Amino acid sequence: MTVAKDERRALCDLFDKVGPDAPTLCGDWTARDLAAHLVVRERRLDAAGGIAVKALAGYTRRVQDGYAARPWSELVGLVREGPTLLSPFRIGFVDDMVNTVEYFVHHEDVRRAGAEWSPRPADARRDSALWTALGRTASLMFRRSPVGVLLRTPDGAERTARSGPDRVVVTGAPGELLLFAFGRDRSEVELAGGDGAVAALRATSRGM
Repeated sequence: MTVAKDERRALCDLFDKVGPDAPTLCGDWTARDLAAHLVVRERRLDAAGGIAVKALAGYTRRVQDGYAARPWSELVGLVREGPTLLSPFRIGFVDDMVNTVEYFVHHEDVRRAGAEWSPRPADARRDSALWTALGRTASLMFRRSPVGVLLRTPDGAERTARSGPDRVVVTGAPGELLLFAFGRDRSEVELAGGDGAVAALRATSRGM
């Protein structure tokens, strides 16, 4: 079982527990909206382009709304089942590269949307996979930052996410750093640097 598959299973179990109307950290999306998004992303490649391309967003929205209208148990079942046989997401290394981050972040989007939450205990396999993923995505996530950004784990591992002046050091577990990189405010990280630089980084739009 890979980290991507672990996170998919855990998210679906959480969907079953919280129900379709549970809040998420994805703006005004409920759990139902998030589940429909995940299905479109993996099963409807004809409509998935609108996730990233604004001109195609209307069609994607209509397709996503169609999935969201399905019975909750059916919708969660589609997420749990995963991509169709013809989807590139079915390929093992593709699943690892893109779904490890996708499912970890969205699992936390549901976990942390409630009033009471805490970070999950450290897991060496998961933390290693997320740290590797940060190596691929950090420069993209922090591309808008007006200040330099150095990511650091509590054990001293470091990655430069953005070169630039007035560097801010962001320290946290790999999962917390990833959530911060994706713009999630409910991430447990420490920011060290000049007051102005820290404020500028916090105000920066992070993520895709």
